[in-house]
Amino acid sequence: MPTDTSPGALPVRAPLALVPGEPVLDVVIPVFNEEKDLGPCVRRLHEHLTRTFPYPFRITVADNASTDRTPEVAAGLAAALDCVRSTRLEEKGRGRALRTVWSGSDAPVLAYMDVDLSTDLNALLPLVAPLISGHSDLAIGTRLARSSRVVRGAKREFVSRAYNLLLRSSLAARFSDAQCGFKAIRREVAERLLPLVEDTGWFFDTELLVLAERAGLRIHEVPVDWVDDPDSTVHIVKTATEDLKGVWRVGRALAVGALPLDRLARPFGDDPRDRTAVPGVDGGLARQLIGFCTVGVLSTLLYLVLYSAFRGGVGPQLANGVALLLSAVANTAANRRLTFGVRGRERAVRHQAQGLVVFGIGLALTSGSLAALAAATPDPAHGTELAVLITANLAATVLRFLLLRAWVFPERRGTDPRTSTSQEGR
Repeated sequence: MPTDTSPGALPVRAPLALVPGEPVLDVVIPVFNEEKDLGPCVRRLHEHLTRTFPYPFRITVADNASTDRTPEVAAGLAAALDCVRSTRLEEKGRGRALRTVWSGSDAPVLAYMDVDLSTDLNALLPLVAPLISGHSDLAIGTRLARSSRVVRGAKREFVSRAYNLLLRSSLAARFSDAQCGFKAIRREVAERLLPLVEDTGWFFDTELLVLAERAGLRIHEVPVDWVDDPDSTVHIVKTATEDLKGVWRVGRALAVGALPLDRLARPFGDDPRDRTAVPGVDGGLARQLIGFCTVGVLSTLLYLVLYSAFRGGVGPQLANGVALLLSAVANTAANRRLTFGVRGRERAVRHQAQGLVVFGIGLALTSGSLAALAAATPDPAHGTELAVLITANLAATVLRFLLLRAWVFPERRGTDPRTSTSQEGR
């Protein structure tokens, strides 16, 4: 079975090889002006890890340019407690602190939590265990699971749920809680993802999760018990504004294919999809059929919405042509990237031109169907028109897939079908 050894590809996911005496877990606590809470929180975390965590650990206090006595408190904790260290950054930013510490850490599992320890520490071992065992690549705590027990005000509850709903609708995120300050990642995964993350503030971990999910990495979620800190210094309005800017930036980059996520897609040599074949059907065809059907359903819905919108003003034939043209352009673009794995702008214009030829076949079928309906019934009902169009589109679907696969996006013979089309588009 071939293993992806291209630059940037992740190694095979496997249980960690533990080195005696070396920390398995490095928990980062980013802080800014926390001289009051830092000492009690670090001592509580240290006591919990010493008592319950079965592997060597390290706690790293990352000071974000504090202007109070936080640096002195952090240095005192590092001197008084084993396995505690502190580092100082001269610029603010939680994301900057995490990137700095994680990039320089030698621990195979990296985590962070907020200094207020709002999350029940009993969730820490369940958080990192899947990373140690090799089951998952990242892990997050979630306050939005049914089994989570959360105590916080209505305003923060609304903001949190609204933000996660925004991520689901705009970036198609499937993870449930982007903002919970309780996350972990395997070091080799962080090494590949951190260079792609631009944000240095509160949007940092959301961006990290979106990129990881789009790259096909496995994110483990742990329901947590969480009690809101009434003295939190987070500025909700400013943070929300920066988050919205981050959502727009990442969404735009994903839409134009500016992020090199293809080098992380299907990154592991132990992917069961590379081992299991569908009897009588090659694996590439099975995968492409699933992608084509998904894109087809969505583009058909888009077509019907457009046709219904244009139908009242321009008549059925012109409405059909315009709706089919617009949905065909979207269909070709979506199939190019999602079904056949072609990324980048190379040959994109040619692919769209070939897609328009396929569009012409669909236009002929649907227009002919409308003409036949008009000949049979001078004033057909709108529902009847839609039914005829759906039938005609289904008839064109099989031919469209075959033309796309054999003519528009043909696989290069003698190459790995998982990478041939993506290499073509680079």
